[in-house]
Amino acid sequence: MLKGISPLISPDLLKALAEMGHGDEFVLADAHFPGHSIASGGQGRPYVLRADGVTVAQLLGAILPLFALDTYEDPLIMMQTVPGDEFDPAVERDYMEAIRKHEPMSSSPIRLERHAFYERAGEAYVVVVTGELRKYGNLILKKGVTPR
Repeated sequence: MLKGISPLISPDLLKALAEMGHGDEFVLADAHFPGHSIASGGQGRPYVLRADGVTVAQLLGAILPLFALDTYEDPLIMMQTVPGDEFDPAVERDYMEAIRKHEPMSSSPIRLERHAFYERAGEAYVVVVTGELRKYGNLILKKGVTPR
């Protein structure tokens, strides 16, 4: 264990966050997300980490004290609800509550169509599959520059 680092952050996740550079993206995926098949493309594809039993909001609370969000481009991306599915506003609300504790000026996430989201996730640095059970609980974060 390290002082000041949440026990929700595994050593592999800490390593991935440290390796990422400005503009790199990572996915906090819900438990239903096809992370392993998206990442199975080999070189240039993200690798998958597991955070089973941990919600996305909990992991956001652990990650954001260590991680600056991008201020130049959309730093937060969520999946758009598929027509016919019910949208649960509590998912985004819970995420934004966790985010704004550390990034108070952060704007709400943009939304991408489901397949466009999968394609974008396939370009991410890492996919973290969480224990989040709510539908459309996927979030892409873009790394920013650490302030002085």
